[in-house]
Amino acid sequence: METYALLLAATLNAGTVLALASLGLLINEKAGVVNLGAEGMMLCAALAGFATVVHTGSDWLGFAAGMGAGALLAAVFGVLVIWLGTNQYATGLALSLFGTGFSAFAGIQYVKEKLPERVQFALPWLADLPLIGPALFRHHPLVYLTVALVAALMWFLFRSRTGLVLRSVGESPQAAHALGYPVRLIRLLAVMAGGALCGLAGAYISVIYTPLWVEGMVAGKGWIALALTTFATWRPVRVLLGAYLFGGVTMLQFHLQGAGVDVPSQLLNALPYLATIVVLVLISRNATWIRVNMPASLGKPFHPG
Repeated sequence: METYALLLAATLNAGTVLALASLGLLINEKAGVVNLGAEGMMLCAALAGFATVVHTGSDWLGFAAGMGAGALLAAVFGVLVIWLGTNQYATGLALSLFGTGFSAFAGIQYVKEKLPERVQFALPWLADLPLIGPALFRHHPLVYLTVALVAALMWFLFRSRTGLVLRSVGESPQAAHALGYPVRLIRLLAVMAGGALCGLAGAYISVIYTPLWVEGMVAGKGWIALALTTFATWRPVRVLLGAYLFGGVTMLQFHLQGAGVDVPSQLLNALPYLATIVVLVLISRNATWIRVNMPASLGKPFHPG
């Protein structure tokens, strides 16, 4: 039972990374913009967060630096695709490649650096409960804040006027423009907000999840997060549940290796990506479900007349 409790704890930890990045990409896509650069943004943010903590000793400043790096790269992407009219898919791929190469180059000096002593978090009394204490109540505060963020994003998108405007920009930018809304500015702000959340996910990886810096440490999580938005049919709660599902699959490979299961390690390492492919194939069989939930102008450029 203790093993299962530890597996559940690891699942929540891994799922937090995917949830934060996926929620950021969901905000982008609700505004009608597809950003394939999540992997590169997360890598640059992971480096920025790690370097900040090395020099300042503050995890929260590291998170802020990661969010800033993600928002900055997203702003560059936004200007290119929203104002200059470049192809969203090609520009996103270029951003991902740039982030991968730049983080590897700039992070060379931080490979051997170590972070200050890590603080162990625990909720008073609840953390001492048998089994569920270690599983649910000994996590970094950002794990719980991510759940709160899902609730806040649901309210924002479906209950607030600003959220309605954001969704209208993703559904029909021409109609939103006709009503006097600055469509391109709204899209840029949405892209930057999404980039900040991807940056927070990247910083969480290097500061909390695996407190170190190595080249390519995001290891495809940005691509899984991108697939998660489709898997969740652009719904925040489904994003969170899907993130925990994929997080559990990721942690399962380590659990099976530790249990001595006689399966090639390469196959276990491929489990999260195999699960992503299987889920996307299953979802794609119901085209109507995707068409009903997907923003109507997703990936389509807007040029005000």
